[in-house]
Amino acid sequence: MTSEKYKAGYLEGLVSVIVNIALFAVKLYAGIITGSIALIADSWHTLSDSLSSIGVMVAVKLSSKKPDADHPFGHGRWEQIAALFIAFLLAVIAYEFAKDSIERFNNRQQANFGTLAIVVTIISIVLKELLAQYAFYLGKKTSNLIIKADGWHHRSDALSSVVVLVGILFASKFWWIDSVLGLAISLMLFYAAYEITRETIKKLLGESPSKELTEKITAAIHSLNLGDLKLHHFHFHNYVSHQELTMHIRLNGQMSIEEGHRIATAIEDKIRKDFSIDATVHVEPLKTEG
Repeated sequence: MTSEKYKAGYLEGLVSVIVNIALFAVKLYAGIITGSIALIADSWHTLSDSLSSIGVMVAVKLSSKKPDADHPFGHGRWEQIAALFIAFLLAVIAYEFAKDSIERFNNRQQANFGTLAIVVTIISIVLKELLAQYAFYLGKKTSNLIIKADGWHHRSDALSSVVVLVGILFASKFWWIDSVLGLAISLMLFYAAYEITRETIKKLLGESPSKELTEKITAAIHSLNLGDLKLHHFHFHNYVSHQELTMHIRLNGQMSIEEGHRIATAIEDKIRKDFSIDATVHVEPLKTEG
């Protein structure tokens, strides 16, 4: 992992922990005072952001370790493991809130909202969306999956606070609004957990190189003017802090082994220089099919 990527992950995690712990305390206090399950659920959702942000900091530290004998491709996939942890945490919290909301609805419990709840909720919405935008910016800049996952965690908290605010404004008309809002928040959390899990598993299982990347690599190879190369069988292996590409090229069957090796090496060097990807090129005689 690059120094920039490590610093970005650590900084995002540290800022998130400080802001979220402060928000948790304020929202929990407001929830207890008003007796609102939605506000209390929202406060614990915020605290879960702190836990996930600590996970970000730990993961980027582990991911920054250099390759060793047991892990020749580095430790970058700690990012994906941590992202799965965040998704699991979100799902557990979502389940608890759904259960509490249904129980509260069945018991016809009603919250007593006031000015405090409105002010706290608005502050939460603004701060959480700012944290989300900050995480998305750093995640995009450094291509760090776990920072992006943490950004979605912040975004889901901001959205849940929006739902709570709407509920507060209509609480006097509908006794059941707090229970319904608690359930709505839990559904948002379940969806966020699903999205993070889907994206992470897709990367862990392995992906084909994107069409855009394949086209860029093909153009870079052709710029070497090595002759009429037939490029195919692109396979991409993403270890987060290290990327590998394997591909096949078809060359004139009458070409010497030495010349074929020279061309393959030139292609590997070009890909490494332009894309920071370690490539392995398999050479085939031109008439070979498949």
